[in-house]
Amino acid sequence: MTVKGKSAIDTGILLETGTNELEILEFYIDEQRKEGEPPTPYYFGINVAKVMQVIETPNLDPPESAPHPSFMGTIPLRQHILPVLDLSVWLDIDMPKTGQDIVIVTEFSQSVTGFLVSGVTEIHRVGWKEVIPPAGIIAKSTDAIVGMVDKGGRFIQLLDLETILSEFEMQVDPNAIAVTDKGYTALVADDSATIRTMLQQSLEMSKFNHIITNNGEEALRKIMSIKEQAVQEGKDITEFVNIVISDIEMPLMDGFSLTKNIKEDPILGKLPVILYSSIITDELRHKGEAVKADFQISKPDLQDIARKALELIEGKNE
Repeated sequence: MTVKGKSAIDTGILLETGTNELEILEFYIDEQRKEGEPPTPYYFGINVAKVMQVIETPNLDPPESAPHPSFMGTIPLRQHILPVLDLSVWLDIDMPKTGQDIVIVTEFSQSVTGFLVSGVTEIHRVGWKEVIPPAGIIAKSTDAIVGMVDKGGRFIQLLDLETILSEFEMQVDPNAIAVTDKGYTALVADDSATIRTMLQQSLEMSKFNHIITNNGEEALRKIMSIKEQAVQEGKDITEFVNIVISDIEMPLMDGFSLTKNIKEDPILGKLPVILYSSIITDELRHKGEAVKADFQISKPDLQDIARKALELIEGKNE
């Protein structure tokens, strides 16, 4: 992937394990406010690790039978035939189309997709602590925006691309669900409302109790509170929670840092931890192993998460 002369390798996207950092590709979508006036840009960001390539606009004409208003058609790229989605449609931005528009080609969740935008700016390294929750300050409200980063007086809105694609792909298959009658409890951490709902549905179908949190920091506070209660009552931690299931990319605290904190705690360290992401590469898997995650899974396989949770819990119990 090349952006303004930088390659993904040059930018060091594989940051040190536990640093609670990520790198984002900043891009913008212009909105035409009034005729004759220059458009107003809105700035967005996505994880660099999800970006394959940035290419010039293919100038597609959306087909009449498009499955969604944002669908512009498909294009060949290397060995892929990939769909191209107009991101401005999803975000309700009146974007004027020009010959200078670009397509950000992404690869995650075992799929390759192009997103049409006005242009890209640069790559930023940010700490999850810098990510502000989106409530009340978003220019274009959408469930796909999971946080904001203040860079030089402008807000970069962080997009959850999985939410954007969920209308086409995210389903729970009831036939893939494993069921338990032992009253296990899973603590879940994810900043995406879409994924939280899917996991909650999957866990409920498997007869798991669940504690749902919105990010790693909230999850850590919750599990520390549970530990304190267990100690005060003289009980084992597994009488309150049996497993932690966490996304990797989250504002305030990522899944690696959450796992590291849990595994280094003498009481919580016995709990199995499952990490998941749409971008479980060999390098990211190594980072998960470094913080002692018990299992790592990609988001397309989340319907299997309850079954794997059962295996880990009962393996620990044995």
